[in-house]
Amino acid sequence: MISFLSTRSLFAAVLMLSGIATSTAVQSAGDVCKPFGPAQTNVNDVPTLQRGAKLYFNYCASCHSLEYMRYGRLAQDLQLSEEDVLKNFAFTGAKAGDHVLINMPAGGRGNPPGSQEWFGQTPPDLTLVARSRGVDWIYNYLKSFYPDPSRPIGWNNLTFPNASMPNPLWELQGVQSHKANHAPGAAADAHANCSPSALTLETPGSRTPLQYDADIADLTSFLEYVGEPSILQRETIGVWALLYLGLLTLLFWLLKNEYWKDVH
Repeated sequence: MISFLSTRSLFAAVLMLSGIATSTAVQSAGDVCKPFGPAQTNVNDVPTLQRGAKLYFNYCASCHSLEYMRYGRLAQDLQLSEEDVLKNFAFTGAKAGDHVLINMPAGGRGNPPGSQEWFGQTPPDLTLVARSRGVDWIYNYLKSFYPDPSRPIGWNNLTFPNASMPNPLWELQGVQSHKANHAPGAAADAHANCSPSALTLETPGSRTPLQYDADIADLTSFLEYVGEPSILQRETIGVWALLYLGLLTLLFWLLKNEYWKDVH
């Protein structure tokens, strides 16, 4: 039987190991290169979400699903008709109650060829990417692509080195180069200089840099909303909940004074 002392020591050791693991995870998350700073998202602005949805379904939805989101919910929250959503966003013949899936087959062993064979892995679902990676990561990732001949796909990324995806928005952003690729005899190193100056826009896109920044903020806002659709109501209700609790606290304080006024 374990004594009280050894049990307490074991509990302390578990806490210490948990703290080490947590600090390591935080440190690893902090080591991610985010050269362009925090994302300026706005999930409470419906036009922002509409523009972000348009970008997502035009440039991302052919490979990445949103399997925990339904088209009908998008129509409701984005203040669009179901007919417009299905016409402009649903390319799979889906109905309003269906989840946002893609037509691309997954492939793999025993299945017809699909994304597993074409890309080396199945493109991930992005419903919860804003919650798992964070909006700052998405914002910086979509701004940090640059050509890299040493990569199989010809592209690399400052925020996510050795990414297995080319830049889906290169026509909008243009093509930017990484200065490490121009150093004589130097290998491409995505973390050689984690700053905006590490990337230079060589071929302009159809959008100006300021317009592209706004586009990425809209797209990031949309993915933030998709990760937690209730955020649209939660933040509004939260203000009223805090006001209610504040008023209730005041009433309890007045009631306490009334009950105890004769004691003193």
